Amino acid sequence: MHHDLSLAQKHAWNLARILMTPIVLFKSDEEYGVLPADEVHDAEIVVLFEYDPYTGGRSVH
Repeated sequence: MHHDLSLAQKHAWNLARILMTPIVLFKSDEEYGVLPADEVHDAEIVVLFEYDPYTGGRSVH
């Protein structure tokens, strides 16, 4: 997990391109993290961005 949003965004985009699957960037408490989009369930996280390796990143809000 990261405390720096710009660093977390770079990691999320890189992971999406490597795995060739949508990745979400989320915030939990005061930290940012990334997960494959299909692994995010009704957890206590706030999804901020989704990164699709084919169409790029987009804000969820």
